[in-house]
Amino acid sequence: MPNADYSSLLEHIRETSLLDSTAALLDWDQETMMPTGGGAVDYRARQMAQLAKLVHQRNTDPKIEPWLAACESDKTLTADPTCPTAVNLREIRHQYDRDTKLPAKLVTEFSHTTSLAKHHWAEARKNNDFATFEPWLGKTIELNHQRARCWGWPEEGEPWDTLADGFEPGMTAAKVEKIFSPLRDRLTPLIADLTEAETRPSDRFNQVKLPLDEQRRFVREVIAQIGFQFNRGRLDESTHPFCSGTHRDDVRLTTRFHETMLNDALGSTLHESGHGLYEQNLPDGEHLNTPYGSAAGLAVHESQSRLIENQLGRSHAFWTWCHPKLREYFGTKVADLSLDDCYQGANRVTPGLIRVEADEATYNLHIMIRFELERALVRGDLSPSDLPGVWQEKYAAYLGVEVPDNARGCMQDIHWSMGAMGYFPTYTIGTMLAAQLFETALEQIPDLFEQFSRGQFDALTGWLNRNVHRRGRTYYAEELCETVTGQPLSADPLIRHLENKLKPLHGLA
Repeated sequence: MPNADYSSLLEHIRETSLLDSTAALLDWDQETMMPTGGGAVDYRARQMAQLAKLVHQRNTDPKIEPWLAACESDKTLTADPTCPTAVNLREIRHQYDRDTKLPAKLVTEFSHTTSLAKHHWAEARKNNDFATFEPWLGKTIELNHQRARCWGWPEEGEPWDTLADGFEPGMTAAKVEKIFSPLRDRLTPLIADLTEAETRPSDRFNQVKLPLDEQRRFVREVIAQIGFQFNRGRLDESTHPFCSGTHRDDVRLTTRFHETMLNDALGSTLHESGHGLYEQNLPDGEHLNTPYGSAAGLAVHESQSRLIENQLGRSHAFWTWCHPKLREYFGTKVADLSLDDCYQGANRVTPGLIRVEADEATYNLHIMIRFELERALVRGDLSPSDLPGVWQEKYAAYLGVEVPDNARGCMQDIHWSMGAMGYFPTYTIGTMLAAQLFETALEQIPDLFEQFSRGQFDALTGWLNRNVHRRGRTYYAEELCETVTGQPLSADPLIRHLENKLKPLHGLA
């Protein structure tokens, strides 16, 4: 007979999830479709704040504690820590303990402020006007300070740790440093070798001007072929590409387009489709709207997007299939582009300004810069007014590039306007996990690249479904890595992947 307390608890959580998903839909609308004139932006901010208040009230309902206590004492529910009941109880406890430390007023203010801040960020970025955005950045930092003080952190830790815990439970600044330092030590000489090599891959693919409507149709077909189901999702446009939606059968992707740099639009769309494939293949049925039926933190989510973008989308086998598709969609405009032009253009290593346009080798340096800066902002070691100058210094030191303006500098990402501090390291941890997962998939399916060259991606997506997607929130990144690959998370597979592909393209093999 089912545990009555567990049934009551889960029903409460499912109902709360409906409110959460409604807020996600309003947030998606704000970034894609909502008019911004008059009082639309402030009204939406108040809608978001009201929903956040209602969700917080439900997440801190006094009934939850006795339900949880009764369930946690029932060993039949928790004997197997990987079973759905145990996972649900673990996650509900984690969230309840965090939520009950936050006052409702702070939750409401955080939602209202960040909703407005995102709008002001988009306008400031468009106008290259950091002075307009700076006060909003200051507000989001101060609200994060308040949240961190409410949650608390271990004596040997720091405020950033408790913010990161909301995106990747257990993540700390010290752990990030331990992961990043050896990776940086190996990336830096590799990037130097690649950028100083006499042989430079072709950049012709990134120079061709192509009509935006044709680009839109092209990227839709590519991700549909890979497995994104448009009858359960959609693709729109936004200032900053993202994946959202309400549940596994309503997954919303966005991307962006330029007349040149089709590779940027394709890469962004492939990246978001990796997120989308994860969401569309999460556990269904009774697990809908439960923690077990949800994604396993941001690092695992990023592993799925980075794998589709890089291990698949930048492979020679993918371009063997995709190159003829270019001619189907763009005709004579791409007649002079060879397969090698496309493959090399997708893998050219050139340190640049924009994270989402970065090549595979330099991408993680962008993340390391952001981690260092947001950690300093949260600590109070860096003031918002000094951010542009320090950003420029970091980009000169890490990537050797000069930042010409703040729109392409410290205002290029949406995350800090959302109040999402502690998020950025999940991109690099996800990138490392992606390489390790793909290496294992390739060992188990040796002809994977041959299948890609024929436009057959089911073997890869099926492997990801079985090993990652359908596990829901059973394991977070490091534990998932050991479970699936049999090895702890390591930089080795990522470095092998980069060296094996990029060195020959730069005449170094």
